[in-house]
Amino acid sequence: MNLKDQGFKLAIDDFGSGFSSFHYLKHLPIDYVKIEGEFIANMANDARDMAFVNSISSLSQELNVQTVAEFVESEEVLKLVAEAGITYSQGYHLGKPTPDLAKVINGQIA
Repeated sequence: MNLKDQGFKLAIDDFGSGFSSFHYLKHLPIDYVKIEGEFIANMANDARDMAFVNSISSLSQELNVQTVAEFVESEEVLKLVAEAGITYSQGYHLGKPTPDLAKVINGQIA
């Protein structure tokens, strides 16, 4: 029995950096792609980063893989991420790490 058969979901972290590649998407049963935070953080000011994010999002949608945007630090970037069709976002704009993570509900500490 493999991990997928046991209900585990697999993610590629920092997709777009030197250690993550399209090879993994082709050969592994990936469920999520976490897009390299540098691309996300700079997408509002750099057309190349915006192109990378849009391309990764489009490819992921075609492969039925969900996406996660790292380093969402402002409302402007959150809007751009949504427009790009990214599935999930994470970053300080949405919430800071807390030792009471299990108590956080909808961005508010319960």
